[in-house]
Amino acid sequence: MPAHPPDEDGVSAFELMTLMRRLNVELDRFVERFAEDHGLHRTDLNAVVVIMDAITEGRPLTPGGLGAALNLSAPATTALLNRLERAGHVERHRSATDRRKVELALHDQAVTLAGRFFSPLARHLSAAFEGFTDEERVVIRRFLTGSIDATITARDATGTAEDGPTGP
Repeated sequence: MPAHPPDEDGVSAFELMTLMRRLNVELDRFVERFAEDHGLHRTDLNAVVVIMDAITEGRPLTPGGLGAALNLSAPATTALLNRLERAGHVERHRSATDRRKVELALHDQAVTLAGRFFSPLARHLSAAFEGFTDEERVVIRRFLTGSIDATITARDATGTAEDGPTGP
């Protein structure tokens, strides 16, 4: 009998978690290649994604908001932004609505560079998604959203007494 028996549909939660872990590793390896090719740290790339998501959502992002999103101290956030500015990826500018605030923006070259590198991945993932019906994609979205929420909940709970020991 398998250590992790499948559910009634033949897929165990363990198998799904294993596949998610493998996907995460492969995505990390893909992103690391971009980072290496452009002399960036993984945190630099995470910062660019956080800034890009804020822009896409139409919400301004301050250096403090970026630091909070990445769990970085103010000095670490400043060093990160200095690296990204020197590399020509990010710029800081005064808010149009509150001149006391500084907001972050991506340079067009960063968007172009990332778009060129990540386009093949987007094409291949899109082709994979095309193999699913609309109904299946709704389930996939629900699965991914639930997985993201579960990961955030686990991350936020890490280190609390209810989690038990945190060492090996």
